[in-house]
Amino acid sequence: MSTFKIHSIDSAPEKSKPLLEKSQKGYGMIPNLHGMLAEAPETLEAYQTLHDLFQNTSFDKDELTVVWQTINVEHECHYCVPAHTGIAHMMKVDPAITEALRNRTTMPTEKLQALHEMTLSIVRNRGRVSEAELDAFYGAGYNKRQVLEIILGLSQKVISNYSNHIANTPVDPAFKKYEWQAEEAIT
Repeated sequence: MSTFKIHSIDSAPEKSKPLLEKSQKGYGMIPNLHGMLAEAPETLEAYQTLHDLFQNTSFDKDELTVVWQTINVEHECHYCVPAHTGIAHMMKVDPAITEALRNRTTMPTEKLQALHEMTLSIVRNRGRVSEAELDAFYGAGYNKRQVLEIILGLSQKVISNYSNHIANTPVDPAFKKYEWQAEEAIT
């Protein structure tokens, strides 16, 4: 698999330069994912926009992490799992949540487990979830809004996970300590 160029502000296409400047300002660095996506300015813009929108949903920091990492682990994204582990630490998410997600074990609460299961079902079944699954999700305290918000988070993660698979994006030095490899689900 070929590696795509990781653009800097100087090497990026003109339309990507302000987007990379936004990344630099927001993260204090340009994540390799953003530098890689800069090859296609509209894709980088879509990713950033979806990220901003997803962060403004009704989900709290733990729930955002559950949705992101459930999708990252299910898609076996070598880049996004460590990146979102680091992001979760910065957001002060309980490490028990991030470790359960990375290791495919049970979430620390029933409500987060319900969110994890609904997210997995949406990913695995391409949105074809059963009424029983929806009822269980609603019974855990979620509603129709959160079903649609999971789909928003999935839209963001499809861009990053699939692009990282194709581009073989190197993990940023800031996230190297959280490197991850896909393993079979632990039962």
